[in-house]
Amino acid sequence: MHDNELYPIGDAARRSGLSVSAVRFYSDAGVIAPTGLTEAGYRLYDIHAIARLELVRTLRELDAGLEDIRRVLDGETTLHDLLATHLEIVERQERVLRAKRAVLRTLVRQQGSAAQAALLHKLVSMSDEEREHLVDDFWNEVGADLDVPSGFVERLRLLRPRLPQDPTAAQLEAWIELADLIRDGEFRDAVRTYLLDTYSAGPGAVMAASPVQEFIYETGVPLMERILAVHRAGEPPDSPNAQEAVVRLAAAGAALGEETSTPAHRDKLASYFAEIVRITEEEGEPEDPRFDGTHGRYMELVAVINGTPPGGGEEDPVPWPWIIAALRASVPRD
Repeated sequence: MHDNELYPIGDAARRSGLSVSAVRFYSDAGVIAPTGLTEAGYRLYDIHAIARLELVRTLRELDAGLEDIRRVLDGETTLHDLLATHLEIVERQERVLRAKRAVLRTLVRQQGSAAQAALLHKLVSMSDEEREHLVDDFWNEVGADLDVPSGFVERLRLLRPRLPQDPTAAQLEAWIELADLIRDGEFRDAVRTYLLDTYSAGPGAVMAASPVQEFIYETGVPLMERILAVHRAGEPPDSPNAQEAVVRLAAAGAALGEETSTPAHRDKLASYFAEIVRITEEEGEPEDPRFDGTHGRYMELVAVINGTPPGGGEEDPVPWPWIIAALRASVPRD
C-alpha cells in the first residue's frame, strides 16, 4: 500500500475487515468520508481512511457509539478517554451481571418463587450501611442478655462481612446466603442456643473469658507470627531463633494461669500439643454439627465474602510438629 494510492470500496472493505455495506454506511453517516471519487462516482479510499475504518470496526466491536467514534476521529476527544469511559461502563455492566448471576443461581438451586427473587435482588443491592444494620440487628438479638463471659459477644461481632466494591459471583452468593440466614429467626435462635450451651460454663467459659480471648486474638498473634516467620526461614527447631520464639509463646501462655514458664512447663506443653496432633491425625478434626450449622456457618460465609481463608486468614498452617520439637529442645536434658 502506498500513501498516495487510492482503493475502491471493495478493497477498502477487505483491508479494514468491514463489509462493503458497512463502509458505505459509515461514509453516509459522515464518520469516514471517502478520499475521492472515480469519474463514474464510485468511492475511493487511501490508506489513512482505511486505517480509520479499521479503528471504527474495532471500536464498534467494543460497543462504542457512532457519535463517540465521530468525536474521536474529529479530535474532539482522545482515544484514551473514550476507552477509559467505555471500560468503566463495561465494568459496571459486569458487576450488574455478576449480581444477577448470583441471584439466578440461588433461585435455581432453591427453586425460588417470584417473591424470593425480589428479596434476593434486594439483598445484593443493599448499601454498605444497610448491610451493617442487618448484621448489627442479628448480633443485638443473638447477644441480648446472653449468659457468657463479659465481652465475648462483642468480640464475636467484630467478625463481619465486608462485601468488596467489585465482588466475585462466589462472594455475592455467600452474601445472599448469609443475609438470608441472619434475617431468619430460627437461625438466630440456633446461634444463640449454641453459644449459650458452649460458652456459659465449664471449659467453654474459660475459653471465652477475656484473658484467653486477648491471648488468642491479641497477645498471641505477634508471637505466632514470629514462630511462622522462623519456620518459613527454614531454621531447625533447636536454633536460637526457634528457641527464643517458642519460649516467649510458652511464657505468655503460662502467664494466663499465673504460672511461670519453666523447662518442666514447656515439656508438659510439648506433650499436650503432641497428644492433640496424634488424636487429630488418627481421628481427624472433631466434628460439631451444631457449630457447623450455626456460628460455624456464619464464620465460613463471612470468610468467603471477605476473601479470607477460614480460620482468620493465615497463609501458613501452624507447624505443630516443629513447635513441639522446638519446645522439647528448649528443655535441658541430663
